[in-house]
Amino acid sequence: MSDAFTVLWTHARCRALREAGCVGRRPPVAFGGVHTSLPAWSGARAGDDVYALHVNRCEVFVVSRMRVLDLERGDCCGTAPVTCHDPAHPGHDEWWMLGTDGCGATPIHVDATPVTFDTPIPGNLLERLTWRNRRNRTRVLKHVVDGRLEQSISLQGFYRLTPESADELADLVDSAAG
Repeated sequence: MSDAFTVLWTHARCRALREAGCVGRRPPVAFGGVHTSLPAWSGARAGDDVYALHVNRCEVFVVSRMRVLDLERGDCCGTAPVTCHDPAHPGHDEWWMLGTDGCGATPIHVDATPVTFDTPIPGNLLERLTWRNRRNRTRVLKHVVDGRLEQSISLQGFYRLTPESADELADLVDSAAG
């Protein structure tokens, strides 16, 4: 059975996606790392879905749904760096804003939906989205007031959704794709 996760993309990352003309394009790769700005995709396996989320003015948007294909450095990543001054993943330079140069960046090859900033998570869904940890304990978002996210701290990181919440996000993304 596959799992689904969320990862929060920062304002800087989303601004860079817009400026680089990546809106409407499907990222072939994402990156995990050891720093909170580039969280490790711990627990993700091939076949899992990862929902990249963005918060703008207390509204949460699904930027892209990425299905994990593999978590290995491939030929498409380019030559591995020899020194710390060499680019880490020169084969993915056009997607640099997703973390190609991040601290300990690890490539995750994905089959993704196009990057968009027009799929808001409705307030009633935001209030009931639920995540579960490895001990099977669940939690909802903190700081949701009247369907709006007042603080994004509880979204920062890489978190496993419950199957019910994963289904609801999948339905949202599928209906937005039309």
